[in-house]
Amino acid sequence: MATESQAVHAGRIETFISRLGPTWLAGAVAAGPATMASLLTAGASFGYALLWVVVVSAVLGTIGQYLAMRLGLLTEQGIVAVVEDRLGEFWAWVLLVDAVLAAGLAQLVIMKTLADVSATMAGTVGLGAVADPRVWGTVWAVFLALTLAGGGYRFAELGAKVIVSLVVLAFVAAAFVVPIDPASAASGLQPVIPAGVDGALVAAGILGGAVHITLLTMQSYTMRARGWTRADESIARFDLLSSMLVAFGIFSLAIFLVAASVLPESGLNPSTITEIQAAQALGPVAGEHAVWLFLLGLWGAAMSTLGGNTIVAPYLLADKLGWERSVEDSRFRATIVVVALVSALGAFLGGTFFQLLVLVLAFGLVGTPFALVVILFLLNDPDAVPETNSPLENAGGIALLLVAVVLAAEFVRGELATVTEPASAFVVAFAVAMSLAVLGICGMYLRGHVFG
Repeated sequence: MATESQAVHAGRIETFISRLGPTWLAGAVAAGPATMASLLTAGASFGYALLWVVVVSAVLGTIGQYLAMRLGLLTEQGIVAVVEDRLGEFWAWVLLVDAVLAAGLAQLVIMKTLADVSATMAGTVGLGAVADPRVWGTVWAVFLALTLAGGGYRFAELGAKVIVSLVVLAFVAAAFVVPIDPASAASGLQPVIPAGVDGALVAAGILGGAVHITLLTMQSYTMRARGWTRADESIARFDLLSSMLVAFGIFSLAIFLVAASVLPESGLNPSTITEIQAAQALGPVAGEHAVWLFLLGLWGAAMSTLGGNTIVAPYLLADKLGWERSVEDSRFRATIVVVALVSALGAFLGGTFFQLLVLVLAFGLVGTPFALVVILFLLNDPDAVPETNSPLENAGGIALLLVAVVLAAEFVRGELATVTEPASAFVVAFAVAMSLAVLGICGMYLRGHVFG
């Protein structure tokens, strides 16, 4: 009898674990090459000074995914469809453009990362004939299009995630080996942004890795793919806490603490840090193999992240236009192919991908407050959800919103100093547009629920 009861209990646990996934997918995207670059750059540039951002990012990332998860469970719809139903078509398009723009820029830079790392590895083993990043960008874009449209990408993604996991374990092991200074680390818990434009940029990049508009918008679709409803709230909470707060938190802390302990003493220039120089962080545990291990980790992170990022625009567009969110729908499949192939252009970008990765996360953070305001609006609208937010849930959401706004504003303020340059002008214009959108949503809420 006891054996039968134990078997039933074990079967329930196995079923529970097998159903996990949606927020782990978000966590896998968050733990991508851009977050790795931001954490390594932060440690190399400022030592432990931005430890508070690393800690806060894991906590706030969990809060953000919780709110997005709650909206998905309560509405059982994709977020774009909910926005169109409750706020109107205009705001649905604003959200879609905001998310697609952030995801699109990230797609190009992540592809540049994958292409550059592939070319570097090819050159290292003597394959100079195929050491051109532009060739690799084209190859990987075609591979991405064929496998995602054909449903075979999950095998490449699984292999890439295994590689990333090994590199993260190496950083965790290194955290026990390198001489971390507890007093200096503790001083990094004081919320201060280091002086200069780079401090605001890197801080925004770290938070942007965990609190990004693509992560928030995609949560409802990944849950719908699993068929989760309000009845699955318990497993959704466990999925959320185990992935974002625990796994992503360990990932972020390990990389940052090792970088802050090793890289400032190496004498490298943080503003021009490269993947080869950053690999020194793994020297204490990998020795002469540190460079290859780190390159493989970047390669795996880029490969696994590209899969999730490529489907962001197709999912949102399909939700807006009423397409089936499956490769069985030719329109959805064609959109995936187009996004994948266009990403090859990333290999032609100038500059070093390490700096571009940090920049693209900071840019994504600028578009995130609008998504947060929309989610909070809907979660406090009794006509949108059957159970509105509690005061505690609203407090967490507002705290997240305020931190995101402050760090994004610091980053944009830095860009004002070089606003005559095209890239900075674009960032500032985007920030102005998103600020007006936030004010528009807030005004709509006040008219309908306070003064209405």
